[in-house]
Amino acid sequence: MELKNSQTKIILMRAFAGECQAQNRYLIAADTAKQQKLNVIERLFRFTALQEHQHARIFQELLGECAGESVEITADFPVDVSGDIQQLLDLAARDEKHEAETVYPEFARIAAEEGFLPAAEKLRAIAEIEETHRQRFERFAQLWREGMLFRSDSTEQQWVCLNCGHIHTGSEPPSECPVCSFPQGYSIRREDTWKML
Repeated sequence: MELKNSQTKIILMRAFAGECQAQNRYLIAADTAKQQKLNVIERLFRFTALQEHQHARIFQELLGECAGESVEITADFPVDVSGDIQQLLDLAARDEKHEAETVYPEFARIAAEEGFLPAAEKLRAIAEIEETHRQRFERFAQLWREGMLFRSDSTEQQWVCLNCGHIHTGSEPPSECPVCSFPQGYSIRREDTWKML
């Protein structure tokens, strides 16, 4: 079967459009976090937006033999407009879960049935990545909801300044980094730094 006459062409375009929308929703959410001086949340959204951009690029490359065509698609896209950090994190986690558990597994099944195995493999792999996005957003949503983003029950908690790398030990990061003078919004638990790399 040729890609031009397949359902796989449609799902790849839907996936491309979805990733483009996710990237821009996350960049807008990052701007909201930045306005609220929550650099760690801003970086979370920007980091994920860059990955969504790469997913869109992959889907566009898989559509290569359809270059110059116009592909009509129908899809539902979430409207995640809010100035509320909790809501932005919760919506992002919800959307990532939907992609990881429903959308991309179904898309991979269709691509495999039609014989587009490389596309099916990429769709499965990206579903796994979307699951890590869900976990990351859920982690920060929980910390925010519990008022623990910049607080810990342990006085041995280590906090890393995302600007200069200074490590502080205590139940809270300092209100201002003693090394670079950046505000507390740049602080993250040391064990969560891997989520931002």
